[in-house]
Amino acid sequence: MRRREFIALIGGAAVWSLAARAQQPKRPMIGYLSSISSEAEVLAAFRQGLADLGFIEGQNVTIIYRYADGQYERLPVLVAELIAEQVGVIVTQPSSPAALAAKRATSTIPIVFYIGADPIGLGLISSYNRPGANVTGINVAPESLTAKRFEWLNDLVPKAVLIAELLNPNNKAFSTSEVKVANEAARALDREVVFIRASTEAEIANGFEEISSKHVGGLIVSLEAVFEKSREQIVALANRYRVPTVYPTRQFTELGGLLSYGPNISVAHRQVGAYVGKILKGIHPADLPVMTPTKYDLVLNLKTAKTLGITIPQNLLIAADVVIE
Repeated sequence: MRRREFIALIGGAAVWSLAARAQQPKRPMIGYLSSISSEAEVLAAFRQGLADLGFIEGQNVTIIYRYADGQYERLPVLVAELIAEQVGVIVTQPSSPAALAAKRATSTIPIVFYIGADPIGLGLISSYNRPGANVTGINVAPESLTAKRFEWLNDLVPKAVLIAELLNPNNKAFSTSEVKVANEAARALDREVVFIRASTEAEIANGFEEISSKHVGGLIVSLEAVFEKSREQIVALANRYRVPTVYPTRQFTELGGLLSYGPNISVAHRQVGAYVGKILKGIHPADLPVMTPTKYDLVLNLKTAKTLGITIPQNLLIAADVVIE
């Protein structure tokens, strides 16, 4: 083959290669925005939900991660970074501030949230069945959950007049509505509730000192990203101060917490992944109803109950989905 013909052949092959590459479909990108830090169980469930719809990270989909590490003021900047990467979907978890930051930043990129607050009251959606606009997701903690946690705590400490709830003041939208719901739940049981506001480890520690000084009979920990991040500290302090506590997820009871009542985290995040997969396949967020769990797990830790000197009532033992001994 002559040199000129060889160069022409190589040049033609290069042009064909570039053209073929240009014709290949671009791998979809997902922006993953977390209010806290990476959690293996959560990510595994989310990726499984994606895989159920045929999307495998690193093979036919790319996920770009951003973590606020509990610093909610960083969320707008992190959302802007994801938008600059031209992601096709934004996932926000596990708090309403992340979802709100994403909604404020874009009205076109689909958003799938995982929250424990009223998405209608927050202005995220128009209705559960027809969310509208570009936002949908999972609400794992409707208001009825708060009332039920107060009932379980009342069963544990029936003689306690004063009880407390741990709230994050930086999550203003949630804490405002939660105070109202919690006060109603406490009044229905003829109890008084004091709110312990904390957003850092130091403030959480100070909060337990306040609980002790006020002789609070029991504590409820709200479903909040910062508290999920500080599970070990909260459980250790509750047990050290001997405060009977109802937690929002079973991860707390597995660490030694007394009782938890809340959503199955793995199931919910798998549903989030499945919703993202559906959107990548062309379904509009407005056509995906906001979901709530059909069942919540009641988990008891009998070892902790014994340590705290608490006798678990029979109705709780019968109702429990999981008993840790």
